[in-house]
Amino acid sequence: MKAIYFQAAGAIALTFGLGALAACVPASAPPAPTPPPVEVAPAPSPTPTPAPPPVVQEPVFANYLDAPQTPGTWTYLAETNETLALYGTSPQNADFIVRCGEGSIGLGRRVSSPANPDRIMTVKTETTTRQLQTQAIPGRPDLVVVTFNAADPLLDAMAITKGRIAIGVEGERTLYIPAWVEISRVIEDCR
Repeated sequence: MKAIYFQAAGAIALTFGLGALAACVPASAPPAPTPPPVEVAPAPSPTPTPAPPPVVQEPVFANYLDAPQTPGTWTYLAETNETLALYGTSPQNADFIVRCGEGSIGLGRRVSSPANPDRIMTVKTETTTRQLQTQAIPGRPDLVVVTFNAADPLLDAMAITKGRIAIGVEGERTLYIPAWVEISRVIEDCR
C-alpha cells in the first residue's frame, strides 16, 4: 500500500509543485497593439509633356504661289449663329475652316497628329505672313484653331491675295488653298 501512497503523493506533489512553479513565473504582458497603417498619399503623377509635332518633309518652293493647289473646293454654309467657309474634298472632311461666330473670326485647321494641340499656324498671303498660336477645341482632337477680332488686317490680306493662301501648321503638310469669294463672305458676315 505504500507504493500506491507514494505514487499518489508524488502525483499530488508534482501537480501542486507545477502550480506553485507557475505561480512564481510572472505573467507575460499582453502584446502591444499593432499601430494603424500609415496612409501615404500617392506620389503625384507627372503631367505628361505633349510630344513635339512630327517633322514633315515637304517640297521647297521659291514662291508659295508656285506650289500645287491642295485638292478640294470651298463651300459656304450659313447656320443659325455662324457662317462657315470650308475647304477640302468634302464639307464633312474640311481641311481648313474660316468661321464667323459671336463677332469674331476663327481659322481652323484639321490635323493628323493631335498629341500637341498648341502649335504655331503660319498664314501666308501675297502681302502678309503671320504666325499665330493655335488652341485645341474640347472634343475635337483633330482640329486646332486661332480666333481673333473681325477687324484684323490679316483677314483683308487673305481676302484680296493673288492666287492662293498658304496655311502651315507645325507637324502638318502646308495647305495651298485658293483665295475664293467664300472667305470674303464669311469675313463680311462678321463686320
